[in-house]
Amino acid sequence: MTEIQDSPFRVAGHTFSSRLLVGTGKYKDFEETGQAIAASGADVVTFAVRRTNLGQEAGQPNLLDVISPDRYTLLPNTAGCYTAKDAVRTCRLARELLDGHKLVKLEVLGDDNTLYPNVVETLKAAETLVGEGFDVMVYTSDDPIVAKELEAIGCCAVMPLGSLIGSGHGIQNPYNVRLIIEQAQVPVLVDAGIGTASEAAMAMELGCDGVLMNSAIAHASAPVLMAQAMKHAVVAGRQAFLAGRMPRRDGAEASSPSAGRINE
Repeated sequence: MTEIQDSPFRVAGHTFSSRLLVGTGKYKDFEETGQAIAASGADVVTFAVRRTNLGQEAGQPNLLDVISPDRYTLLPNTAGCYTAKDAVRTCRLARELLDGHKLVKLEVLGDDNTLYPNVVETLKAAETLVGEGFDVMVYTSDDPIVAKELEAIGCCAVMPLGSLIGSGHGIQNPYNVRLIIEQAQVPVLVDAGIGTASEAAMAMELGCDGVLMNSAIAHASAPVLMAQAMKHAVVAGRQAFLAGRMPRRDGAEASSPSAGRINE
């Protein structure tokens, strides 16, 4: 049997064992956050710089008490930013708080209702941040042209939405996601919209390098159990992609061959 070797998951010079990236918001408390993230097996943990205490608020619960930088790669994000200017300022703040940390997740939103990315402001912010030496993983629409432009600017990973942030509708346009994957020379991850394990597996079966999620785990009835499910789904989806699915057929085909049957 020929063994299929998978390539490592690398982003901006970092190598990760898990292709599942998780967020820290929307849990009932930091204890549940820590338990769910540990159960997910994730190596990369993202958090909103504007909404998270990393020690700048003395006496308040500190995320770093449950998410140790010694165990996880921290991915500060610009959630809540609606302009390139605000997003750039937020990344600079994260770099100060984390002693020169360069890896960031850029998201610039268009409005409060859809939280859809403002691609014009995203492109502007990406150009500035890359120019300042940041390693930029970027949340974007599922437009292949925009994804290519972000890669050309120098973003280290492109992360098209599956559907609206927190909607749980899964991947609404798998064809566009596949187009982005086929043209990309950097990792492609689905970011936003995943609601359950089968949708995470679908993203990986499309050929995504990884999946980033928060709400799907944090809003589950049993977040720790859902985190475990997502861990296995991402692994299974990746294995299925590498294995190659059977071709679709118009008619049935028997599982057992008819030639050589007993009593023929």
